[in-house]
Amino acid sequence: MPTSGPASGVVEKGRYHEGSMKPFSHEELGVKSGRAKDPVKYLLSTEQRARERQIAYETVRLLREDVIECYRREGVNHYENCKDVTEKYYNVVIKKDMGQLHPKWADPAKHDGW
Repeated sequence: MPTSGPASGVVEKGRYHEGSMKPFSHEELGVKSGRAKDPVKYLLSTEQRARERQIAYETVRLLREDVIECYRREGVNHYENCKDVTEKYYNVVIKKDMGQLHPKWADPAKHDGW
């Protein structure tokens, strides 16, 4: 949803991505030895999961700022005028891990929450 700038009145693009992304490649730890088959790929996938988690946190933060801004702008009419902004925020917050992108795990129960 475009928003207008405070001083310029120019319409800005949305501050977050609304599309869908593909899961990233990953390397799991071995079952018997507990070591990854490819340690470099394992470390890269760990870093990618951390980046994805940070993106999810920042998306929620930006949506929360939009809700606060709308509530302040609309005043007592925020129940009617901020419904779409609030619904977008709510739909992201209720998702598991706030919509964080996860790879396809061999055993999803083992990696719940990561």
